[in-house]
Amino acid sequence: MDNKAKVENFSRSVSKIKQEIAKDLVGQEDIVNNVIIAIIAGGNVLLEGVPGVGKTRLVRTLGKALKLPFSRIQFTPDLMPSDVTGTNVIEKNASGKMNTVFQKGPIFANLVLADEINRATPKTQSAMLEVMQEHKVTVANQTYNISEPFFVLATQNPIEQDGTYPLPEAQMDRFMFKLLVGFPSVKELADIVNMTQITMDETANAVVDGETILSMRELAKSVPVLPDVLYYAMRLVARTHPELEDSGDVAKKYIKYGCSPRAGQALITAAKVRALIEGRYNVSYEDISALAYPVLRHRMKINYAAINEKLTVDDVITKLLIENEKDKGTGKLDDTTPAPEAPAATDAAPEAPVEEPKKKGKLFKSKKKKTDGAEE
Repeated sequence: MDNKAKVENFSRSVSKIKQEIAKDLVGQEDIVNNVIIAIIAGGNVLLEGVPGVGKTRLVRTLGKALKLPFSRIQFTPDLMPSDVTGTNVIEKNASGKMNTVFQKGPIFANLVLADEINRATPKTQSAMLEVMQEHKVTVANQTYNISEPFFVLATQNPIEQDGTYPLPEAQMDRFMFKLLVGFPSVKELADIVNMTQITMDETANAVVDGETILSMRELAKSVPVLPDVLYYAMRLVARTHPELEDSGDVAKKYIKYGCSPRAGQALITAAKVRALIEGRYNVSYEDISALAYPVLRHRMKINYAAINEKLTVDDVITKLLIENEKDKGTGKLDDTTPAPEAPAATDAAPEAPVEEPKKKGKLFKSKKKKTDGAEE
């Protein structure tokens, strides 16, 4: 099968997934599209929105459309790490001998919904770090692999603050996207009410399985990226660091902390998938610009100057994209800064330092000012 046929088949499969999701979810086309991109790219997603906008329903519908095992973890302040990863239990076999058996936790699934993840303590949240990055779980010096594809979709409420714990930066960085789920329009609200009057259950049918997702992921990895586009993406990430000399005026004025290298990885990996969904076998500048918001918004911190001017993180990203426009078509991937020239070599011996003649009397002349007409 040639590349054109593979791209058409890829785009057709994604369209089928969207059609099935539309049976159970009204609106939110951008959210659905970015979640599908993250699943195929192998990343995790953090959904932020008020209750009742369909975050949980989206994951359950995805589990049905993708024919993948679905698991839900309701995060609470008393949730322990073993409640997420699993623990060793003692069981008696048929002969009466006691054996230690590992009982898997709810994290052992292909699609995991971490509902209200910011309600758990940092101790419990730390249990998600290894599995989100490496797709492995270590318990009692024993490592267990998670079956692929593996995807974590976490939700959090941006309004409620009581009884919540901010996610650590290391965990935030492990989310490929942070998506903001808005409130539906009046027409969408009416469609939601009419849909739920018929049934509250998901009606999506399985159209893609796990093996297909993995093959789509491998195809996405082969999508070429031109050096100009790669430089444009990496330059955008570098512009978020105010400590760099060539970061630009926006970062120095509005940004406190910049993005990690994972931002560059997420931009390119997700852009390849987006290109295939759009029916292209190459990454464009538009792919990078469109994905900059979900990739960067949770990895950078704005300073007080931005807050004082009532700028959001997305507003600052918009300014960065405008500033980064001048780097289109340059493709300067290598460091072209000339190295400082070394001093010319000479055969003559270096001159010895000339010693000043020693003065008699005081070794140091007093530099104190005169006081009352007398020198101390």
